[in-house]
Amino acid sequence: MSTLTAAPAQGVDIGDPVRLRRAFGAFATGVTVVTVGGDTPRGMTANSFTSVSLDPALVLLCVGKEALMHRALAEADTFSVSVLESGQEAVARHFADRSRPVGAQQFDAVDWLPGGVFDAPLIAGAAAHFECAKWRAYDGGDHTIHLGRVISMAELPDREPLVFHRGRFRPLAVPAQGGTP
Repeated sequence: MSTLTAAPAQGVDIGDPVRLRRAFGAFATGVTVVTVGGDTPRGMTANSFTSVSLDPALVLLCVGKEALMHRALAEADTFSVSVLESGQEAVARHFADRSRPVGAQQFDAVDWLPGGVFDAPLIAGAAAHFECAKWRAYDGGDHTIHLGRVISMAELPDREPLVFHRGRFRPLAVPAQGGTP
């Protein structure tokens, strides 16, 4: 049985966005690019993504209400998610850059594939792809929580995911074969 080395902080102001973001950053997440198709395709780096249900197959993502992707998702019936591979930090940075071009031009800087079921672009070389139909959307404070029903998926099991932890992109540290975690 372990013991705490320090007591939890008492009376910390959770209204301080810098401290709150830093505390949330202690939780390592995968990194994805969420895309929508249509006349004005759009992509966005997102780490607020998770599986929700196997039956039906559902995923969840959260998008800030101030993001251009927020409106794009509100108007779309479908979206896709590419789970980035450890060597795709430049792709993550590109789709996080608010100064990138809008529409199809933003995809000129990356390798991408057309969706197999829907028209949302998929990032080539990603560890996994999910093509989703919108299921539900919920208010989540300054974000909207989107649930999508997975219609199609693909994975490349030999690809290690890109991870975001404490404000930095990192490869997933995997022990050598025969080692212990």
